[in-house]
Amino acid sequence: GKRAIVTGRGGRGNKRGCATEPAEVARATWGVGRLSSLGIYCHAMSASPPRLFVPGDGTLPPTLAGRSVAQAVLKRCLDDLVRGAAPPHNVVLVGPRGNGKTALLNWFKTVCERASGVDVVWLTPGEIADADGLVGAVAPRSRIARLLPRKVGIAAVGSAEWSPSQERGVRRTLLARCRRKPLALLIDEAHTLQLGVGGLLLNASQQVRTEAPFLLVLAGTPGLAAHLGAMDASFWSRLGAGLLGIGRLDAAAARAALAEPLQAHDIRIEPPALEAVVKESQSYPYFLQLWGDALWQDHLATGTRELTEKTVATARPEVAAWIADYYQSRYRELRGGGLMSAAIAVAPLFLHENATASEQELDAALAATGSEDAGARFAVLESLNRLGYVWCPPGQGAAMTWCAGIPSLMRYVLDQAGPNTS
Repeated sequence: GKRAIVTGRGGRGNKRGCATEPAEVARATWGVGRLSSLGIYCHAMSASPPRLFVPGDGTLPPTLAGRSVAQAVLKRCLDDLVRGAAPPHNVVLVGPRGNGKTALLNWFKTVCERASGVDVVWLTPGEIADADGLVGAVAPRSRIARLLPRKVGIAAVGSAEWSPSQERGVRRTLLARCRRKPLALLIDEAHTLQLGVGGLLLNASQQVRTEAPFLLVLAGTPGLAAHLGAMDASFWSRLGAGLLGIGRLDAAAARAALAEPLQAHDIRIEPPALEAVVKESQSYPYFLQLWGDALWQDHLATGTRELTEKTVATARPEVAAWIADYYQSRYRELRGGGLMSAAIAVAPLFLHENATASEQELDAALAATGSEDAGARFAVLESLNRLGYVWCPPGQGAAMTWCAGIPSLMRYVLDQAGPNTS
């Protein structure tokens, strides 16, 4: 007979995510038992149960698993800033979409904000579409007068024309700010930076770091490396430990990403159920968050604290529908870029979850499509790389081993192409 809030996401009935109102919200959320359907009604304006998993928008997940190496590199750079010194390198995070680069940036932003005496600024390329936007974002006009000597006016750093004096103005503005307080500048989606703006920022960064505590962290898709190379700035190729590949998790990290948040709420997922989810998600962080959200919603709806293979089977159709929507978007992207024949040609190399291929094998697969121009084949491979369909993670030395961004996407592409192709 208790009133309840329905926060259903659709697709599995409208009893998803029920919680009593208001004093009993916490009690129902922690799964005391299945609520009577007699007391359920829709109350759109009321508070919904808490969301545990966060698929899709780069929000920091409840457990940031499998990123200890990247976290350690970023933390060492922050320690340098706290000491008033520039780190020995900037940091570039590269990897296919959905692997948690934005989440990792969010983690680092939070750590920087908690550090004593360090400023942190988060930017996206849309905020710095030109030189004026870059200047305004790094040092807003209200602060310039306090940062720069009087003889350097605002016009010197915010003119509409691109000129050497403008580059000097950006450098001096950035240097003045970093001398006042160490700065970490984080730029997400850096593969979409305007070339001119990016070149200005990269060159200014390289020079400022020799005189003041400054760190630049860029995150983007696997095409970021080529994009940076087109900016006439060479520092990115000498990053050493600062060049980090952010790809799919290993199996242990995938288990932790799913099980630990549930365990924190006294919910146990049985080993066979956990292994089924890890296998079906292929340890792809976005898919793990989708699965986690579906299982959490099942807990809210049923009150169960034991997630079993039956629970996974119940959630599977909804998760599969979400994943299919994602695949359709990626498929259209390949078609729109004129890359379908290439995507079909290389897909058989990656049908197994942990399959890899050499660049020579990829080139041979592309040559089998009838392309006789080696340069054209390389350009097509770079296009697939930019989209994260296939990518070559950094840190491999001379191996040059390529991986699938999402192996199960390869099967989807072949299935869409027809049974003969499969």
